[in-house]
Amino acid sequence: MKKIHGHTTGLKAGHLRRIERLYRRKTAPEKIVSLDMMREMGYLSATIRRQIGVLMDRKGRVARVMVGNRKQILLPALTRYRVAPGRLRGLRCVHTHLDGERLTHDDLADLALLRLDLMAAVRLDPSGEAKTIHIAHVMPQNDPTPCRLLAPQPIHNLDIDCLSLIKALEAEMAARKTAVQAGKGKETAFLVSVSTQSGKKALAALKELGDLARSGGIHVVDTQLQLRAKLDPRHLMGKGKLRDLAVAALQKGVSMIVFNQALSPAQLRSIAEIIELKVIDRTQLILDIFCQRAQTREGKLQVELAQLQYLLPRLAGKNRAMSRLAGGIGGRGPGETKLEIDRRRTRRRIGQLEQMLADVRRQRQVQRARRQRRQMPIVSIIGYTNAGKSTLLNTLTQSNIRAEARLFATLDPSSRRIRFPQDVGIILTDTVGFIRDLPKELTTAFRATLEELENADLLLHVVDISNPQYAMQMRSVTGILTDLNLHTIPTILVLNKIDRLSADRYQQLARELNGIPVSAQKRPTLRPLVQQIRTHFKR
Repeated sequence: MKKIHGHTTGLKAGHLRRIERLYRRKTAPEKIVSLDMMREMGYLSATIRRQIGVLMDRKGRVARVMVGNRKQILLPALTRYRVAPGRLRGLRCVHTHLDGERLTHDDLADLALLRLDLMAAVRLDPSGEAKTIHIAHVMPQNDPTPCRLLAPQPIHNLDIDCLSLIKALEAEMAARKTAVQAGKGKETAFLVSVSTQSGKKALAALKELGDLARSGGIHVVDTQLQLRAKLDPRHLMGKGKLRDLAVAALQKGVSMIVFNQALSPAQLRSIAEIIELKVIDRTQLILDIFCQRAQTREGKLQVELAQLQYLLPRLAGKNRAMSRLAGGIGGRGPGETKLEIDRRRTRRRIGQLEQMLADVRRQRQVQRARRQRRQMPIVSIIGYTNAGKSTLLNTLTQSNIRAEARLFATLDPSSRRIRFPQDVGIILTDTVGFIRDLPKELTTAFRATLEELENADLLLHVVDISNPQYAMQMRSVTGILTDLNLHTIPTILVLNKIDRLSADRYQQLARELNGIPVSAQKRPTLRPLVQQIRTHFKR
């Protein structure tokens, strides 16, 4: 007996056998459903007082038989029937409605979420006789509505060429997808933030997520912010809202959804059961950016370690969310390591990486000892990502370190020697940018890099004073320094990008924050900073 999915408890053996025989029925490929099947489903549904449905493939064969309750029917998992980009799933759903209702909101949501070929509801009269059939199909991407409802059709004159309709829809979907890819040439995303913070803070966090996405090479199609008193422990934003989000994301034709909040392994699995798209969180996005930017062997080792530490608890069992990450944003890694590797191999690789990074730390200790023997003071530039640290290093030392106006443009640390007139020289070191809620995997993996700060004689804390969130960014940096036990190192506050503010405004901020205002791109503005550094080492 083939499996009957759904609510079969309490059904008689004779009814179960007759429902199971629906698997043997076949419909002509060009027909939505045969008249005989509609009549049989109507009779059985009226007899057991429950909805009955079938999922049929494009050859007219029944792939699944489902039994629901009087009001609805739940579709089973369709993991064997994957959806290719620009295509539908290759299955159409036909089910009964006992109370004469049309297609419901849940029906249309399932149609859009599962990318079914068609959704059809057979309306029954009280005796169980099929009267009319209501049909809907998804619309191509970026249409105003996700689904189109056709006019009700009489069951005795159902004149719709099912295959021609499906092929026409897929042809238009493929054409629109090709046009979108040609125009952008990158992955597209829907950004989502579910926050318990105030609206202003939540909007700022969502904006930063957008900056991160663009820095990672993602085209942001749309964003959504939901404010809640408490986060949903399973779906983060509530199951109903999540289904609406999934429909909107699919309709806009995005390739992925990025959540601003860190998703637990359980949340990732629960969301993947509803959303048929790639889903990643802020941590995965940052890890992917780091993976793109790592240039040195040390940086690549650190990124791979952070990725594996993040993925390890998410590899247990059959993880649908992880299986969608192969390649692209969230799925790349040094060596293109497969994501579905077993936990034992992952732990072994983590051990190897930790040993390699321990060797790196020893090498750094030797280098630091040499510097100390030369009595060369070390000044480390720290600050929030994209605050202008690399630009400051370039201007002070007349170097050409990579500096870009995007988040995490610098990943691997750089050191340059600078000599002041009539003074001893110093070592000026650029470091990776800090960020709010830095993922713990990155904090651990980059400890070898951050250990450079332990031997710094002076820190230059660079702040983008033109950013409306500069106060939050300053708190984030000082918080990370405290966590790393580095808050006791003497620090000079450098208020950067004053060219974007009025003179009165940046002078007021300099007094309030006790900082030195500069424009890192303009060497003349750095003279007070250079004098402050010289004064510090003359003490």
